[in-house]
Amino acid sequence: MIDRETVDRIYAAANIVDIIGDYVTLKRKGVNYQACCPFHNEKTPSFVVSPSKGVYKCFGCGKGGNAVTFLMEHENIAYPEALKMVAKRYGIEVKEKELTPEEARRNDDRESMFALNGWAADYFARYLLHESEGMSVGMTYFRQTRGMTDATIQKFGLGFCPAKGDKMSKDALAAGYKEEFLLSTGLSLKRESDGSLYDRFRDRVIFPVHNISGRIVAFGGRTLRTDKSVAKYQNSPESEIYSKKRELYGLYFAKKAIQQQDFAIMVEGYTDVISMHQAGVENVVSSSGTSLTTEQIRLLNRFTKNITVIYDGDSAGIHASLRGIDMILKEGMNVRVVLLPEPEDPDSFARSHTAAELQEYIRTNEQDFLAFKAKLLLQDAEGDPIKKAALIGDMVQSIAQIPDPIQRSVYIKECARIMDIDEQILISEVARKRLSTTGDRETDEFVRRQTTLRREVPREPEVEYVKQVEAGSSTDALERELCKYLLKYGHCKFDFKEGRNMVSCNVAEVIFDELADGDLTFRNVRYDKIRAAYLEQWQQLGVGAEVPAHVFLTHIDPEVCDVSVDLLFSDDNYVASELWKRKEVHVESEAEMLAVGVPKAVALYKTKVIEGMIKELQTRLDDAELSEEVQSDVMQRLSALNRAKVTMAKKLQRLIL
Repeated sequence: MIDRETVDRIYAAANIVDIIGDYVTLKRKGVNYQACCPFHNEKTPSFVVSPSKGVYKCFGCGKGGNAVTFLMEHENIAYPEALKMVAKRYGIEVKEKELTPEEARRNDDRESMFALNGWAADYFARYLLHESEGMSVGMTYFRQTRGMTDATIQKFGLGFCPAKGDKMSKDALAAGYKEEFLLSTGLSLKRESDGSLYDRFRDRVIFPVHNISGRIVAFGGRTLRTDKSVAKYQNSPESEIYSKKRELYGLYFAKKAIQQQDFAIMVEGYTDVISMHQAGVENVVSSSGTSLTTEQIRLLNRFTKNITVIYDGDSAGIHASLRGIDMILKEGMNVRVVLLPEPEDPDSFARSHTAAELQEYIRTNEQDFLAFKAKLLLQDAEGDPIKKAALIGDMVQSIAQIPDPIQRSVYIKECARIMDIDEQILISEVARKRLSTTGDRETDEFVRRQTTLRREVPREPEVEYVKQVEAGSSTDALERELCKYLLKYGHCKFDFKEGRNMVSCNVAEVIFDELADGDLTFRNVRYDKIRAAYLEQWQQLGVGAEVPAHVFLTHIDPEVCDVSVDLLFSDDNYVASELWKRKEVHVESEAEMLAVGVPKAVALYKTKVIEGMIKELQTRLDDAELSEEVQSDVMQRLSALNRAKVTMAKKLQRLIL
């Protein structure tokens, strides 16, 4: 356990914009920051970070929390591990109490696998730099064949695995690492003959694969043999910590440059990435070990909407790679393509050019995906109308992937110009394709918008009212509503009509007085923690004092943090529309809203609790073995509860009227 004082220091030091900014590209909007949510796929940013409150909230998927709970969610780690990550970032020493056996068991396999991978990366790097075999084979390849500097080799953690088939596995076991993790990470394989371990990456140069936060999740190993029967590359298998479709090689080193330049360069292999970085172009990643996947595209989408794909000049796989362009378009991103002169690839081209020359070449030679595709495919279709028709169909397929209707419209016009075809035909074909492949009914409107010039009659916006609980609301919903009133408006006042008199009330005082009247606590554990924490602060500060939000947003219980963020950022708030004020439509003030909402929520909640108690007592009366004395006591309590229920019903009626 980490003591509360240290936890407070960690929260005080944590800059949520810096921490989340390592994972997504945040753009300032007023006093807050916005981005596309890293937890679900979306085209329009609904993920908001508030530096003043130190919290984030996604209004799309509902996730929210502080810097620590963000790391918990994103890295899939426990609360103590997330605290340690933040502490390490800000140089805060963490002292822990001795773990109980139960807490020790909670250190799951993931952490053991990460630890083993970290050890293996150091092992391969040391073997490359200090062992004669590593230096004569691995370093010769990296330095002489690939032209890499020692600084680059160190930056990417490159290494070499011994040629002796089981040396690394034996050394790992001797260092105290378990066989089960050597197998689950894929560093070792087991012989069927005798069950002994041998090294997956034996006699190969090693490329560690880092995840977005810099932890090593996998390895790639390249053989230097010319034997065609030996696979050129060996990669780590899928594991608890590694999914190749979700990782991009080099992203950890490239993310800052991608954010700064607002575009990413996509290449094919490990050495392409490394040589480009060494040349000074650092916004480069690759999907090594797999074809480009939707998950990888969404990962990049956190940092930029713009991707430039670089193809080898003599690449035979360009046609097949065009599928990746369609996938990028489908995710709402912008794609440009650069074709290198033959016989260059990004690795060789980067080694023979400076950063300025590389950047200039990309700027002057990058093409829009549509122009590139048309130029590439027209070479095959020249003079053949049937092939040209197929080419148009291919381009329609790409345009149909674009989710934004305005972008689609622009590309349709451009395609009609390039291919010398009627624009209206392309409009219909794109709409039909979207309808058949995505089920997108919006395409009907798209067709109408593109084929007619009629203007839509503007509709009057609807008034936004406060979303209040109703009589049929559940106990859970009512407890949530009361917590929200406490967190947002606990210090506020409102005037309440009591008989003929107007009484000035405080929100928190009304709620706590009513709850104390029945000695009530909340049934939902999370909401009751918030109620109890607020009550403790409120009693210390006094009636009318504002309980600081950070008490809940940095609470030692992560559940309280998450629920508090959800309540404070809930989008069902009362919104006073300037438009309706101008139209002289009465819009309730905050005090008017509280005067209705708070008493009603409390009355509904007490009614719900009373009804639950009545139901429980009625169930007890059905017990045939109940003594007369107990039966009489239950009847008296039922009578009292029914009177209270009638009183609450009359109160509710007055409130509604």
